[in-house]
Amino acid sequence: MRRIMLKAKIQKLVVTETNLDYEGSLTLDEYLMEAVGMIPFEQIHVYNISNGERFLTYLIKGAKNSGVVGVNGAAVHKAKVGDKLIVASYVSLDEGEIDFFMPKILLVDEDNKIKEIK
Repeated sequence: MRRIMLKAKIQKLVVTETNLDYEGSLTLDEYLMEAVGMIPFEQIHVYNISNGERFLTYLIKGAKNSGVVGVNGAAVHKAKVGDKLIVASYVSLDEGEIDFFMPKILLVDEDNKIKEIK
């Protein structure tokens, strides 16, 4: 049997830009993506701490060390500049892999800079 487990999570990201006229996705600072092992076009779940909205999309690489968190396309209706988000990715693991797997948890400050890695 396989189970879906948390792979990585970035907490308290602050939305820095929105772009309704984009096909869809979430733009994220490349440095933050690398820190938790996320890659461009990877499916992510986005949880808006500010308003309770949740949506599923994929990642687009933003400029490294820019602090960019851009909500694009239809998801703009679920978040605005200044909102705080949690971005999470998941992985499917065999039962035997679960005991050896540990998700990466990243906390950021108000400028979307790394504060702590767990």
